[in-house]
Amino acid sequence: MSSSIRKAGLPIIILVVAAVGFVVLGSMRQAPEKKPVEQPVLLVEAEAFTATDVVFTVATQGNVVPKNQTVLTPQVSGRIVAISPVFVEGGFFEQGDVLLELESADFETDVKLAEAELARSQAALEEEIARGRVAEQEWRSVNNTVPPELGLRKPQLSREQANVKAAQAQLERAKRNLARTKITAPYAGMVVARNADIGQFVSAQTNLGEIYSTDVAEVRLPLTDSDLAFVNLDGGRTLPVELSAVVAGKPSAWQGEVVRSEGVLDQRSRVVYAVVEVNDPYLRNGQRNGLPLRFGQFVNAAISGKQADNIIVLPRHTLRLDGSVLAVTPEREIAIRNVEVVRADEEFVYISSGLQPTDKVAVSAVPNPYDGMPVRLSSDPVEPEPTKSEQDVEDSDDEIAKQGDA
Repeated sequence: MSSSIRKAGLPIIILVVAAVGFVVLGSMRQAPEKKPVEQPVLLVEAEAFTATDVVFTVATQGNVVPKNQTVLTPQVSGRIVAISPVFVEGGFFEQGDVLLELESADFETDVKLAEAELARSQAALEEEIARGRVAEQEWRSVNNTVPPELGLRKPQLSREQANVKAAQAQLERAKRNLARTKITAPYAGMVVARNADIGQFVSAQTNLGEIYSTDVAEVRLPLTDSDLAFVNLDGGRTLPVELSAVVAGKPSAWQGEVVRSEGVLDQRSRVVYAVVEVNDPYLRNGQRNGLPLRFGQFVNAAISGKQADNIIVLPRHTLRLDGSVLAVTPEREIAIRNVEVVRADEEFVYISSGLQPTDKVAVSAVPNPYDGMPVRLSSDPVEPEPTKSEQDVEDSDDEIAKQGDA
């Protein structure tokens, strides 16, 4: 009986002893050291800024067209007997060059006939003048009174004078028609289209071809209402313009001037067109630097507009949707500044006021910013981490302090 009791109570004794040991060991364990949780400070990229005077530029685009373009038509009829070698598509010519010649034999005959008619009229006039003098002498030999105009043959004299003027006019017309058998260039330019060939009979107003002037090129640039706030088209002075395009795989640039605006708001696109002129686009006047600005080419344009003083220019992404900018104060805290924006384009934002001189502008992303948010800058000095030996010394000091407390 007693042995069975001992066998049954042994496990209970073992459990009690284990529980007591566990309690004793747990009471001897030291509580873990409590350390304050350190919140990491956000690293921010920030840049200083300066206010400068800015000349605003307006970006637009357009096609290059000639200032003058002409459809060649003859003023007289005839057969084409000669064509200039430069009268081909793409050919260049100078002012006054003969591009085509028409058969002129009939017109030369007309000139001779007009010359003969003029000579006959002049002879008749001289004869009538002599008759008038004879009539006056005969009248005065018979009567002492003033002779009448009919007696002096003045009406006949006026008729012969009119005949002379008519003959002179016919001769001038015949000479003009003879000169018109040569189709000359009204300006220096290039041939765009040729619609006639040698031996072809043409009448007046026949389309012989089309030519462009090459002394000045024009570009029509559309400007929106917001663009007009930075470009003064009615100031009475020209505005410099830089035209650019990619030609033969390389970027090229040309200089021009806004000389006028068309002055009418387009009803469909709601824009005003400014006209830019570029002198000598095909480099025909001796200047060979750069590439020619060809007609029909599409170019980008940057118009130099109005000037503004004390403007801060920042990257476009620094402006938030609510019109504010994140600034970093000297205390390394975020400050949300409401700024006055003069203009904003795809690359930059132009600010006139709202930032403090001691501020720096945050150019990197700041999630969930608020006023007074602590930050650190990449330019701030970094505190050195403790070396291994220093860390061992600190651990030893902590262990000695713990033992003293125990």
